[in-house]
Amino acid sequence: MMPEATAREGERQGRLARVWTVANVLSASRIPLAALFVVVGEPRVRLLVLAAAAATDLLDGWTARRFGPSSLGAKVDPVSDKIFSLTAFGVLAVSGALSPLEVLGVLLRDILTPVGYLASVVARRPFTTPARAGGKAVTVGQALTLCAWLLDSALLRPLAWATAAMALYALWDYGRLAVRQAERPTD
Repeated sequence: MMPEATAREGERQGRLARVWTVANVLSASRIPLAALFVVVGEPRVRLLVLAAAAATDLLDGWTARRFGPSSLGAKVDPVSDKIFSLTAFGVLAVSGALSPLEVLGVLLRDILTPVGYLASVVARRPFTTPARAGGKAVTVGQALTLCAWLLDSALLRPLAWATAAMALYALWDYGRLAVRQAERPTD
């Protein structure tokens, strides 16, 4: 090989290594886990799938902070999160264990934050929100709600309503940040 071709090959491999970081692979793994959640009918196995999804969600963030984030990871992580939560709560909704309104409340943040982002893009002021305490609380509430369903716990409805309340708070918090961002002068 000519030195120039070798340099291009090394550059291409370097770009691929930056795309397929450990954090990105952990994030993307939630997509097949979502499919597995649908296919597996046994609640205990679904609980293990949920635990694996939660673990990858914790580990991808830690890994990205420790070894450096990637621009792809900033997109893959929230998309994978939404795919998993929408899929898992879709399965729960089909079971009839919660009313459609309760499922909507639990998923409110996951449904409305992408709408908010798209609105910021349309307004030509794209704005993403860094992880916030309210959003993290919603994620924990969603996981606990799914656990309560899978374990056939009497706490299912109270957890769903508490998660919906946390989602409203998180949306209010994100909205405050978006308004501040929109009020900033453009450069």
